[in-house]
Amino acid sequence: MTSLSSSPSHTGIEAVASQSHVSWLRRFQPSSLLWIVLAVILVLLIIAPVGALVTKSFTDPATGGFTIQNYIDAYGKARHVEALINTLYMGAAVVVLSVLFGVPLAWACTRTDMPFRNIIRVGIFGAFVMPPYLGGVGWILLAGPNSGWINVVWQAITGSTEPLVNVFSFPGLVLVMAINTYFTVFILVSAAFEMINSEMEDAANMLGAGPFTTAMKVTLPLVLPSILGSALLTFLISIALYGVPALISIPARFPVVVIQLTEFFSYPLRVEVAAAYSIPLLLITAGLMALQRKLLARRGFAAVSGKGGERRIVKLGKWRWVVFAYSMFVVLLSVVLPLLVLLMAAFSRSWVGGISLDNLTLQNFRYVLFEHSSSQQALITSLTTGAAAATIAILLALAIAYIVQRRLLPMSGALGFLAMSPFVIPGIVLAIGFYAVYALPPVGLYGTYLILILAFTTRFLPIAYTTGTAGMRAIHPEMEEAVRILGGGRLTAISKVVGPLLKRTLASGWLLIFVPAAQELSTAVFLVGPNTRVVSVVLLDMSEEGLLERLSALGSVLLLIIVGVMAIGVRFLGRDFMLRRT
Repeated sequence: MTSLSSSPSHTGIEAVASQSHVSWLRRFQPSSLLWIVLAVILVLLIIAPVGALVTKSFTDPATGGFTIQNYIDAYGKARHVEALINTLYMGAAVVVLSVLFGVPLAWACTRTDMPFRNIIRVGIFGAFVMPPYLGGVGWILLAGPNSGWINVVWQAITGSTEPLVNVFSFPGLVLVMAINTYFTVFILVSAAFEMINSEMEDAANMLGAGPFTTAMKVTLPLVLPSILGSALLTFLISIALYGVPALISIPARFPVVVIQLTEFFSYPLRVEVAAAYSIPLLLITAGLMALQRKLLARRGFAAVSGKGGERRIVKLGKWRWVVFAYSMFVVLLSVVLPLLVLLMAAFSRSWVGGISLDNLTLQNFRYVLFEHSSSQQALITSLTTGAAAATIAILLALAIAYIVQRRLLPMSGALGFLAMSPFVIPGIVLAIGFYAVYALPPVGLYGTYLILILAFTTRFLPIAYTTGTAGMRAIHPEMEEAVRILGGGRLTAISKVVGPLLKRTLASGWLLIFVPAAQELSTAVFLVGPNTRVVSVVLLDMSEEGLLERLSALGSVLLLIIVGVMAIGVRFLGRDFMLRRT
């Protein structure tokens, strides 16, 4: 009897399980498997390098066992500790100068009647396009203590035997770093200035405050979160930037972390010590991110009004030309002067020979374009790896943003966190992680194009994810549901609805990734092989050989190509595409 009574119950359970299984199969779509694959790719690109970095730092290279000897070797010498302290000191100084450059320019270009604002904007945009390494070379040509053109002119006029300026010094290093990083402050703070209305500024004016008092007491506090965020980002960029310190800090006898890391990668190769030396830098950046979140959580500003408010231009009166002079001064320092001397050197037989018809030549361009095979191959490598990384990053970020915004997977928010996490990983630290996990056997990708593309993709994934997320938020899910009601799957909805609507957004994000990826040095310096050198590495080699004329020619060609690509983007996306995407 017991067996007979239990049989119907058992059969019922099997029927319910069978129905649930059938129901799950009906809900399952092939696209679901694609989302899971993309999530795994994201984990491999980010978790694996960081995990390998931490693991290597505690690994004995001889036995493979656990050890803390790598940390002792990394920080057991005074000069290694000095390099870390110098890096933090340099980063703080660069942040101060970048804020002094970027914030006034952002206010002047967005909120005032400063004359020739569009010209200043174009000049500042040039700071984004100009590779930091080329800017450093330009300032060596300008302010080298012996043959720099500023010092040559100064000595010719005054008869002095002492240089007026010396780029090979701590102030010189900070200045060159700042003119290559203040664009970050400018673009983020400009976006904040564009979003606030003029109601509170009008109230301050009615109470008798002038334009500068209003800016200091009202406008700046409203954009303070953006200033803090851009300052933090500038700090992270400056402490991880490799090109400028490679040019200036060594002659200036000012050791920094990125230069010390290259010593660990010289013979004999000490990957484990390099990993240990980079861990504190990673912890510092993560700690600063947490501090920023804590600071910004404590204060906020809001305009209380029933309307959006009008953003009126501040009348500067007689101060218009003073503000313009300051803005032009920054543009001259960051773009005009270094670009001018680079072009002059590129067309010169000898850059120390000055300006004369006898010194003019096209041989430098002929050499890098037709005679020097490494330069030709480096141009192709930089452009193709930059384009490939930008394309992969955009597609991957779009898929992740879609998963996160549509909540297609459990704990999808973790994917968004992973996509943004490379933001807090310095490029040179990320390169060491990639080297540890992918360059060495059994994977063995060292010296291949693939490892460069994967590293660049990971490096700039946060830009792509931010762009994709902003675009996805603007598309209502009901538009996709309409496609599915008509019988289309999720992939159909993406290809027919989401993709076309995000076309301009994705193109903007692609350009924002392509430009820095085609110039990237900090990540590439440890990952390039003999046959995969990018332009930035070839430029570094030329500077060490003293071939500054040919270096200038090759850099000018790369810069011309990037400007052409960006001009196409501006033509089809509008001149403010970068501001809107930020």
